[in-house]
Amino acid sequence: MVDVIQDHIEIVEGAGGPKPRVAGTRIRVVDVAIWHEKQGMSAAQIVQEYPQLTLADVYAALAYYWDHRDEIERRAADDAAFEEECRRQYSSLLQEKLRQRASQ
Repeated sequence: MVDVIQDHIEIVEGAGGPKPRVAGTRIRVVDVAIWHEKQGMSAAQIVQEYPQLTLADVYAALAYYWDHRDEIERRAADDAAFEEECRRQYSSLLQEKLRQRASQ
């Protein structure tokens, strides 16, 4: 029996640990899941929007997501929390300039 998901999904090392993505692309499994599950895009719409993907890629990403949903959701929440903490700790140059102008 052929493992179809392995033909379409690769695990790459990245900041914060390994991340599953569609093989040969920079599109993460979590991105496909968000587009489909949270934004309501159909598999065909995802392929139309991202023509480097095939329907098989999209369905493999969704299958991988559902097989590893808790882990992927936990990592996405951790990433979002880290991002928010960075925003709070480090203001942008634009924000600093706006604050300086407002205080003048």
